[in-house]
Amino acid sequence: MKFKLPETLVIVSGILLLFIGLTWVVPAGEFERTVVNNRTILVAGSYQEVNPAPQSLLSFFTAPIRGFASAAEVIAFIFIVGGAFGMLNATGAINAGLQKLVFFSSKHPMYKWLIIPFIMLIFSFAGATFGMSEEVLVFILITIPLAHAMQLDTIVGVAIPFVGAGAGFAGAFYNPFTIGIAQGIAQLPTFSGLQYRFMVWIIMTFLAIGFVMFYALRISKSTSKSILYGKDVLLNEKSNKLQAEEIPLTPQRTIILIGFGIALLLLAWGVKVHGWYMVEIGALFFGLGLISSIISRMDTSTMVKAFTEGAKEMMTACLVVAFCKGILLVAEDGKIIDSLLFYISEPVKNMPKALSVEVMFLVQSTLNLFLPSGSGQAALTMPIMAPLSDLLGVSRQTAVLAFQLGDGLTNMIIPTSGVTMGVLAIAKIPYDKWLKWMMPLFILLTLAGMVLLLGPVILFEWH
Repeated sequence: MKFKLPETLVIVSGILLLFIGLTWVVPAGEFERTVVNNRTILVAGSYQEVNPAPQSLLSFFTAPIRGFASAAEVIAFIFIVGGAFGMLNATGAINAGLQKLVFFSSKHPMYKWLIIPFIMLIFSFAGATFGMSEEVLVFILITIPLAHAMQLDTIVGVAIPFVGAGAGFAGAFYNPFTIGIAQGIAQLPTFSGLQYRFMVWIIMTFLAIGFVMFYALRISKSTSKSILYGKDVLLNEKSNKLQAEEIPLTPQRTIILIGFGIALLLLAWGVKVHGWYMVEIGALFFGLGLISSIISRMDTSTMVKAFTEGAKEMMTACLVVAFCKGILLVAEDGKIIDSLLFYISEPVKNMPKALSVEVMFLVQSTLNLFLPSGSGQAALTMPIMAPLSDLLGVSRQTAVLAFQLGDGLTNMIIPTSGVTMGVLAIAKIPYDKWLKWMMPLFILLTLAGMVLLLGPVILFEWH
């Protein structure tokens, strides 16, 4: 009998019960707070114990509802942007553009050593800007036959979209579902620190591409070097079993793709010049989805269905955010957040800053095994990690980077990720084979992430 972790909401409910219990055993305490540059920070050395406020089991039932109310703006943002991308996806524009690129590649295999990096770069950009994740389930139906046509194995076919988007997601610079939410909670300007994050994205992306290309070159010389040797067909026999319906790149879809590019430029301008936050960014994507639907000549019923389907896919993420916010409200009412910060920071504060930031990264990576939801993890950890970074003398931007790297990199290997296991199921790759192939790349990306976290600690101040 195989061990299976509980569903995310069950895990979060367990954490809620744990925090209710902690209010009974952890001494209540508070730090003094001050406002610096419009940001509330804790005053180091000001912690003192206060009267305990243990929470009753009734909190288990009221906390999620209170969490919904408290995180209303974040939840509304996730729903609206999810619905907007539902409309955008329903036009078929993004899928048609990517599919056209992949089909072109399959017809010109002589360019394979240029085509694979280029396609991975596009998927990485998608992961970095709108958090492409579940969408790769569709594209592996195209990229696996592409890999076989190039005399490469199924691993390469899966890696092109999945590792490409995963590296981009981990090193994201414009992902509203991770960076946008985490920076908002950390009281940082939306999408600030762009220059360094862009460099992180470039490094993560090119390391991923380099690893995939090294493997592809290796097995092109000898198929016996394939991780799936003896279990996979490296030629074209399997390609016929994996078919994807062709989506024509019509003039309307071309216009929509251009509009998507313009929207990203507007996003950068609005955030940088006018300080746009969730309401404005949500409105921008909602407008993009609406205009795209009109350009593609959707009728109103199809438009509404696409929007509701896109929003429905965000339901679990929104529930996790609400539950996580409820957990924090229980901890606040029980006056144990500052106590936990105090007990965590005491042993860590004597460490060098360079080591403490790696500990933060390790904590985020470990937590992602149990809570594989970027927005949910941001809602749960950033209210703790942001003030903790103040106590440790580490910038909040670095704390956000530790969160996004810890969340993003582990997504590509953890068995609790629905996308990871879904991709492997479709491609019929055993999990142990994937882990064997992916682990060297994961270690490489993790080491790169740890080095990149040191930059803002050792070389410059990151605000």
